[in-house]
Amino acid sequence: MAQILNWGITVILWAQHFSPALDLPFKFFSFLGTEDFLFLIVPLVYWCINRQFGARLSMLFLVSTYAVSYIKAAVNEPRPFTVDPRIKMLDTVNDAAFPSGHTQGAVVVWGYLATAFKRRWLTILAIVMMVFIPLSRIYLGVHYPTDVLGGYVIGGLFLLGGIWFLEPIEAWLGRKGLWWQIGLTVLATVLLLVFLPTHDDNGITEAALLCSGGIGLALERRFVHFSSRGTLSGLILRLLLGLVVLLGLRFGLSAAFSPLGSEMAFRFIRYMIIGLWFVAGAPWVFIKLKLAECE
Repeated sequence: MAQILNWGITVILWAQHFSPALDLPFKFFSFLGTEDFLFLIVPLVYWCINRQFGARLSMLFLVSTYAVSYIKAAVNEPRPFTVDPRIKMLDTVNDAAFPSGHTQGAVVVWGYLATAFKRRWLTILAIVMMVFIPLSRIYLGVHYPTDVLGGYVIGGLFLLGGIWFLEPIEAWLGRKGLWWQIGLTVLATVLLLVFLPTHDDNGITEAALLCSGGIGLALERRFVHFSSRGTLSGLILRLLLGLVVLLGLRFGLSAAFSPLGSEMAFRFIRYMIIGLWFVAGAPWVFIKLKLAECE
């Protein structure tokens, strides 16, 4: 393993020979692979393009991201720049290296979008993202090539699982009653936190969003029946309104809860509220404001 990591260091040092000339483009691609950016893509799909695909994508992304958080905590591999001082740290990171979450996210999100919508331009864009986002992480000195390979494998497995199983799981859950759906969501979240704990902020965030997303989807299907179709002006207005409230909740609740202590507990509550807004609250408001219609 040491030989493989040493080879990885050689690859990183070779790539960083092109620094600073390529710093800006690779930092840009790295940003496109952050959870913050991908969390903007999912609402866009859910609110404005296709509610069903957006719901599936959000669950798939969150489950795969939680898995990566768990594996990172379990493996606890140090970042390359902490091992070899010759490597420049061109991005700020605060967790373990293996596997690459950027790579996993790029494969899951862009791969699922390409397979769901089957547009040539989207397939080309997905390939570009799935190549250059992982390369950017090596160039920036925060991942070994093996970390990126791990992200490809995990992301690919979850992508295939999503393509094969999300639709039948959704159909099975749809035949259950509301309280069954909510109960199964809560039970799955508890099992994740108890048996696959991540012990970090990202894991708590993803678990809370999974829980609130599952509950919100059940409530939305029972009471709201939101349709993502609409006029261009309506789509733009609902996206802007939804994101403004979402960001307001994220930062406003953080400021409100920070003096209260119990950071993990309040983080969970904060992202439960955010998830419920994203999945059920925003669609209900869109309908009330006549920015969307019921199905």
